Amino acid sequence: FEKSLAELQQIVEELEKPGVPLERALELFEKGVQLSETCRKQLVEAESRIEILLKRHQKVMPQPFGPEQK
Repeated sequence: FEKSLAELQQIVEELEKPGVPLERALELFEKGVQLSETCRKQLVEAESRIEILLKRHQKVMPQPFGPEQK
């Protein structure tokens, strides 16, 4: 996850640079979308695993987590 996230950050930084040719920008954007989807899937899987563990031990009830909650 961390490797994909770091690569995604590099892509964003490169896209923010002025003068990136359109074809390169499209390649970077496509790769960024793929990495974003990979990260999303990994987070969903981790969330599911955590909920299973919490339910198994019946100590804590899983609660939804969103970006607005910290």
